[in-house]
Amino acid sequence: MTVRLPTPSLVVLVGPSGAGKSTWAQRWFRHDQIVSTDALRGLVGEGEHDQRAGTDAFAVLDLVLERRLERGLLTVIDSLGLDAARRRAWRDLAARHGTDAHAVVFDTPAEECRRRNKRRGDPVPTKVLSAQLASHAEQRAGVETEGFAAVHAAGPVRLVPRDLYDAPADEARQRSDPVRLAFGLQLPRFTWSGGREELAPRLAAIGRAADDAGFESMWVMDHFIQIPQAGREWEDMLDSWTTLAFLAAHTERVRLGTLVTGITYRNVAHLGKIVATLDVLSGGRAICGVGAAWFEREHRAYGWEFPPARKRLDMLEDALQLLSLMWGPGAPPFTGAVIEAAETVCYPRPLQDHVPILVGGAGEKRTLRLVAQYADACNLFGDVATVARKVEVLHHHCADVGRDPSEITVTHLSSVRSDDAPDDLIGRYRELADAGVQTAIVNMANLDGPDAVDAFAGVVAAFSL
Repeated sequence: MTVRLPTPSLVVLVGPSGAGKSTWAQRWFRHDQIVSTDALRGLVGEGEHDQRAGTDAFAVLDLVLERRLERGLLTVIDSLGLDAARRRAWRDLAARHGTDAHAVVFDTPAEECRRRNKRRGDPVPTKVLSAQLASHAEQRAGVETEGFAAVHAAGPVRLVPRDLYDAPADEARQRSDPVRLAFGLQLPRFTWSGGREELAPRLAAIGRAADDAGFESMWVMDHFIQIPQAGREWEDMLDSWTTLAFLAAHTERVRLGTLVTGITYRNVAHLGKIVATLDVLSGGRAICGVGAAWFEREHRAYGWEFPPARKRLDMLEDALQLLSLMWGPGAPPFTGAVIEAAETVCYPRPLQDHVPILVGGAGEKRTLRLVAQYADACNLFGDVATVARKVEVLHHHCADVGRDPSEITVTHLSSVRSDDAPDDLIGRYRELADAGVQTAIVNMANLDGPDAVDAFAGVVAAFSL
């Protein structure tokens, strides 16, 4: 049976000498993920079998575990695991760092353990091995009830991101009782194979693939220098609205938007003109994503003012009102708290009667209130519990301002890999849908062309009612 383990987690191996623990660990984990007490005895003593160095070896083990768990690293303890007090201490340590502890038990027949032990260059004394076998038999049942997140029999390993670990049950619910969820594709990086010469054809191919795979929208970041969360600042970063115009020419169905345009980057009336132009040229597919901006490094590089957060939020509130005027009838003047426009002139008007406005950011006091007052969509980050709390806050703001929350689309941004199992991803997105998400926007960490988009089509189809 496959051993399904979340990453990160603490994995405690339990079994006597000769049970196959080290062989199993070396097959399924990188060497830097395994902390072996034998190796630590060799480090602090005269060799791996220097039992006199055992106390020091476990002291080093505890230090290594503390540091690795602090960093959220997957860690496998290759030891006998036959000391209940130590197992309890390891579980407690994992819990203090918010990490699940899993036990993998090796129920290798005693005769096989003895046979393997005899073949060793430095075998464990017969009496010692017999004591280990007896201890394992006595403790085996107790391990199941000690408080590990799960106890597994040794087998092939499948490592799963922590937020996907509980996905199978949710995937089964989606199969038996499906709900609808729309999907968007975000492109945060353009560092693809082939360099600049390949950017245009690869981008066009990705756009066509998104259309074919059933994505309902495509999104690009509005940045001029690559942000540290996504890559290095010298990586290629295309201008957002120019890129969306290019995608408009190479797609037929997906809606197109920024996630999100920093309100400090452009004159807001000019932004309204840009969005209207994209809407006309795309056949009415534009979405206007806006936010208060945060990347100060970018502002310094381009010579833009980077006001304090409160002023940026004032600018955002003004923009949410001004943009609607730009796309509406007439050309009335606008005077806000920070922004003014003598005339809100914009011809041609957008094809859509109402261009949707999405607000990025999830600040509970003001940003989500602005969503309730002015926006058509919000964008959230984080796990299911975080999303559910933010949605609840948004609904409270809607009640305060007299807005029907069903008028606001809740979107969520997260990263996936094309090699993530579709069933796990279906489970993750069902959880998010149950928490109130209506559009899941994904970026693919290993995207290098249309193949990764094609591979995600099954996930999209699972929610396309």
